[in-house]
Amino acid sequence: MSRIDKKTIMIPKEIKVDLSEGNVKVLGPKGELTFTLPAGINLEINNAQIRVKGDFDKKAIRDKAGLTLSLINNMIKGVSQGYVKELEVVGVGYQAQIQGENLKLQLGFSHPVIIPIPEGIKISTPKPTQIVVQGIDKEKVGNVAAQIRAINPPEPYKGKGIRYQGEYVRKKLGKAVTTTAPK
Repeated sequence: MSRIDKKTIMIPKEIKVDLSEGNVKVLGPKGELTFTLPAGINLEINNAQIRVKGDFDKKAIRDKAGLTLSLINNMIKGVSQGYVKELEVVGVGYQAQIQGENLKLQLGFSHPVIIPIPEGIKISTPKPTQIVVQGIDKEKVGNVAAQIRAINPPEPYKGKGIRYQGEYVRKKLGKAVTTTAPK
């Protein structure tokens, strides 16, 4: 028996949720997000609570119900608080800076790497070795941060590269030199 039909999402006072023709629109102080409900899933909104309805005897609908609940919860949090991912640039001479609508990275390549900043995302560089990605869409913020990190992920020998704030990079030992005395 599914327990998803018993779970609810509380809607804060500053957030407005509209449901029309299978589309959910969430409005808040930081912006607006929309989501199309999957087939077989319905929402019930009353008393500042959202509840997912559907035929929970079918596994596919039960799975989609849990996902839908999580996505709507992420949308509510996004339009009220927003999401932030912080990245560190580690390495001698490695740095990041904003140039107009682009992020310019100097990562030890023969050329700088220029990344256009997508719409709906705000990127800032408080320090030359720190990149802050902000936005209201959790998926978009995570994807942009992952794309930036993928340009030069941390390598295991010296730890140089782009990593998430607080990410632990396990370092490997270099070539081991053993000396043996002649007999």
